[in-house]
Amino acid sequence: MGDDRLSGFLEDHPLIESADFLLPDLVGIPRGKRVGISELRNSIDGHAFFTSTLYALDSTGANVDESGLVWEEGDADRPLYLDPGTLRIVPWREGRAQIIGGIREHDGTPFFADPRELVRALAAELAGQGVYPVTALELEFYLLDTELDEHGRPQMAVSPRLGRRPREPEVYLHERFDEAEDFFDLLDQFCEAQDLPIKGALSEFAPGQFEVNLSHVDDIVQACDDSLMFKRCVKAAARLTGRRASFMAKPFEDQSGNGLHVHMSLVDAKGRNVFSEVADGEERLRHAVWGLQQTMGESVLLFAPNANSYRRLQPLSYAPTAPTWGYNNRTVALRIPAGPDKARRIEHRTAGADANPYLVVASILAGVLHGIGEKGDPGAPITGNAYDRKRRSIPTSWADALTAFEKAKILPRYLGDRFCKLYGACRRAEYARFETRITPLEFEWYMSSV
Repeated sequence: MGDDRLSGFLEDHPLIESADFLLPDLVGIPRGKRVGISELRNSIDGHAFFTSTLYALDSTGANVDESGLVWEEGDADRPLYLDPGTLRIVPWREGRAQIIGGIREHDGTPFFADPRELVRALAAELAGQGVYPVTALELEFYLLDTELDEHGRPQMAVSPRLGRRPREPEVYLHERFDEAEDFFDLLDQFCEAQDLPIKGALSEFAPGQFEVNLSHVDDIVQACDDSLMFKRCVKAAARLTGRRASFMAKPFEDQSGNGLHVHMSLVDAKGRNVFSEVADGEERLRHAVWGLQQTMGESVLLFAPNANSYRRLQPLSYAPTAPTWGYNNRTVALRIPAGPDKARRIEHRTAGADANPYLVVASILAGVLHGIGEKGDPGAPITGNAYDRKRRSIPTSWADALTAFEKAKILPRYLGDRFCKLYGACRRAEYARFETRITPLEFEWYMSSV
């Protein structure tokens, strides 16, 4: 079957000479290798292997010794699995294709640490209860100057319209698209070439910041794959038009952070929205919201995986600091957007654009499953400013998020103990490594004054 799809793909794209294997790691970075067509065919047929330490890396690509996958296993290889349905051309590189995959056990079963397989397994668990997720992701990013400032920090690109670097938000302004028309034209071409379902885009609440909405799909693994491919398209289009694109959670102290918002509804076998188009829809919605509230604190490390992630989780920033919920309210963590009943959904607003989309979605599925199973009550929805009326907070520091994840009681039941221990070890190791670094601010504040 895989070879048939590859043959059809190569017939449609006869100039393809090589392919990139995109294997998302625990951070969400696509790693892998580049091969020729014969090795691509061999790999799709299941005759290739890849190191298990793909899932034992920190954000810099360094091995995490504490993962249990490095020395204890002798850096062992496992069978490589490539998903033929993800074959795409690389539109910014003539003659190249790409394909998404992961690693499996030697008996062909999913490897416990593969983020794609976590999502697939949890979606199957929901399907066993007769409901199916429909999902859309929104990603925010900055378009920046390729040159850093004199302090080595990112800076806004010079605006041709203003004749200087922009300082004001100019939110929803069409002229900001006109200024970056070459970038967006190229991005449109790339997304079309990769069959990415783009719904729309807007200029966000900071100079140089944009949001792009991916359309909802009923294959939740595809929704995550789409976001992975979309980030590559954005970075390539920026690079080829003389810019730098960043999905870093908080690149500027005084500007908005970049979020990853996940919209999810559930439908039954007849395609009816179970949050609104069945008799107990409102009750099911509330159960799902409650489950997401219960898992949110434990899951922050998945939503905010690195040191910079926590710069974004601030009051009055449109990034949540508590497991709040409400209707048509962007100050809450779990928003029920306005719209017709058939489109009733939950918008999960906690994750940053730097997070692994597969693990973000896996956590959301875990929360929904927990809520549907336990049937808890989320309390009254919040109206007005949720930052003023939070009942309890979620971790807003890396250290606290690590502790909450390591002490989690609910997540391991859905993601697995082994996965949670691995992910916690990798994040804990990166945290410890980060904490050994001395920052320029420490010299500025303390070198001469104390």
